Amino acid sequence: MNLQIGKKGNAMEWTPDNDNSNIEDRRGSGGRMGRAGIGGGLGIGGILLVVAFGLLTGQNPLQILGLISSAEVNSPAPNAPDVQGPPANDKTTQFVRFVFNDVQKTWHSILPQYRDAKLVLFTDVTDSGCGDAQSATGPFYCPPDQKVYIDLGFYQELADRFSAPGDFAQAYVLAHEVGHHVQNILGIEQKVRRLQQSNPSQQNALSVSTELQADCFAGVWGKSAAQRGELDPGDMEAGLNAAKAIGDDRLQKQAGRRVSPDNFTHGSSDQRYKWFKRGLDTGKIDACDTFAGN
Repeated sequence: MNLQIGKKGNAMEWTPDNDNSNIEDRRGSGGRMGRAGIGGGLGIGGILLVVAFGLLTGQNPLQILGLISSAEVNSPAPNAPDVQGPPANDKTTQFVRFVFNDVQKTWHSILPQYRDAKLVLFTDVTDSGCGDAQSATGPFYCPPDQKVYIDLGFYQELADRFSAPGDFAQAYVLAHEVGHHVQNILGIEQKVRRLQQSNPSQQNALSVSTELQADCFAGVWGKSAAQRGELDPGDMEAGLNAAKAIGDDRLQKQAGRRVSPDNFTHGSSDQRYKWFKRGLDTGKIDACDTFAGN
C-alpha cells in the first residue's frame, strides 16, 4: 500500500486503507449512550415510590419500571441535537485511517514492544478514559484507554484559523498524537506525571518538553515516509508550517493576550518547528530528548 505525492505540493495521493481494526467511528451517535436496565435513570427514592404506587394500585412494579426504562432508552437525550454523521468511507475518513495505520506500522518497525493505539472519530463530544472529549479542546491522546480522539472538524479550523492547510499538515496532527502513545509505551508519560506531582512549579515546563517530544516523534514517522518516497519538500513544509502555526506564543497573540512563556504547555512556534524538523531530519528516537533542553 503506497502513499504517493501528487503534483500540487501539499496534496497527497494515497491508497485507501480498509483496515478498520483500530478505528472507532462514533460520529452521529450523540456521544452518549442511553441508560438501560431496570429503573433507568431513577434513583433509589424514585424506585421506592414506583413500588409503593404499584402496591396501592395492584399493578406489577417491575412492569412499571420496565416501561420507564424503555421510554428513557428510546427518547433522545435532553437538548441533544439529531446529528447525522458523514458516510463511514468519506474521503477524510479514508485519509485519516490510512495515515493512522501507516504511522503505527512505522512504529512497529522501530519499537519491538509497540502495541497499537485506537483512533476515535467523534462529533462535538464523546466519552473517553480521560473524561469528556470535546471538539473545542482539539485532538488529544488519552493514556488510560490508549486512544486518540479527534473531531475531524479540527482540520477545517487548522486550515482556516491557523492557515495550515494540506494533507501532510493533517497527517502531522495524527502522528503527533501517536507520538504521545509512544511516550506511554516507553514509560515517559508516567515519569513526567510523577515529576509534575512532586514538583508542581515545573508542571508547565515538563508539559512543553512532552509535547515537543511528540512533535519530534511525528517527525520520525515523517522521515520514514520520506525514505519510502512518499513525501516531497512541499509536503514536509506543510507539516512544519502546521507545527509552527499552533505554537503557544502564536495562540496567545491570537487570543489578544500577552505572550507568557511561563504559561506555555506545548511550546513556542519556533520550538515546535525545531523539534518536528529534528525528527524529520534524523528519523531517530535518540535525537528527540527534549527534556535535556528545548
